Amino acid sequence: MDFVYNLVVVTHLLGMAAVVGGYVAGRPAVSELMVWGARAQLITGIALAGLASAIDSLGKDPNTTKLAVKLAIAVAVCAFAEIARADAKRGERADWMTDAAGGLAILNVLVAVLWV
Repeated sequence: MDFVYNLVVVTHLLGMAAVVGGYVAGRPAVSELMVWGARAQLITGIALAGLASAIDSLGKDPNTTKLAVKLAIAVAVCAFAEIARADAKRGERADWMTDAAGGLAILNVLVAVLWV
C-alpha cells in the first residue's frame, strides 16, 4: 500500500507543478495545463487524505484542520482556473482570476510545507 500512496503523492506533486508552472509560463491567460493541474491537485489531495486516514499501516496521522484549509484553497484554485479558462475561450480577459488561481496555488504549497 505504500507504493500506491507514494504514486498518488507523485501525481499530486505533478499537479502542483502544472498549476504553478502553468501560472508562471502562461500569464495572463489560464492554460489547459493549469486547469488540469488544479483538477489533479483536488482529486489526488482528497485521495491522499483518505488513504492517510484510513490505512493504519502507512503510519500517517493527518492534521484534519490543515487538510480542511488545504481543501478549501484547492477548491478555490480549481474554481478560479475553470472560470478563467472558460472566459479566455470566449475571448474575455480574467487576469485577476488567473492571478487568484496562481497565488492561491502557491499559498497552498506554503501551507503544505510550513504548517507543522
